[in-house]
Amino acid sequence: MKKKKIYFITATNTDVGKTYAAEKILIKYHKKGKKVGYFKPIETGVVSTPLDGSKLLKLTKKFNSDFDFSLNEVVPYQFRLAASPFVAKKKSCIDIKNIFKQTKKLLKKCDVLIIEGAGGLMVPINKNYFMIDLIKGFQDLFNSKTILISSSALGSINDTLLSQKALHNYSINYQWYINLYKDKKDFKKVTLPFYKEYFDKISFL
Repeated sequence: MKKKKIYFITATNTDVGKTYAAEKILIKYHKKGKKVGYFKPIETGVVSTPLDGSKLLKLTKKFNSDFDFSLNEVVPYQFRLAASPFVAKKKSCIDIKNIFKQTKKLLKKCDVLIIEGAGGLMVPINKNYFMIDLIKGFQDLFNSKTILISSSALGSINDTLLSQKALHNYSINYQWYINLYKDKKDFKKVTLPFYKEYFDKISFL
């Protein structure tokens, strides 16, 4: 039996590039000849259709015709309000066990499953359950690998170090990448010097 791989894409904040990173990883493993799959358990700010989920499900089906899941199966929790899942769900219920159950179904149709989180690590899903708890759950249950995406914008050093500290505190293994898309001209002058001094390795998307 082929060993399945799961990558959970998270970020230092919202609008940092999780969907872009998920797309790049889908393409990477497709080029390696792997059957790829995509899962976004929760998407908020959904007016008519989940934009991130529908875009990457379409790409996934292009790469893997066996991944015959509907949009509602790939994005099981959709909420109209562009807010944290805890706020956006209002009186609805987000069943964490159901998310893990759905993961098992999706894994049957792929070799590599890319999971895209919502917002940053400390975004609340339920009152006392945060995105980082979901990531930890995936690692414990599925031996998933976590990918942390940082912005290149001014102020990103603080967000990056806080996020990395949180991941360390939860004993979550992760890879770190910078999405060089904001303040690109200033990044080399105001942010990169510290990263070069502080980290042994710096990787970009």
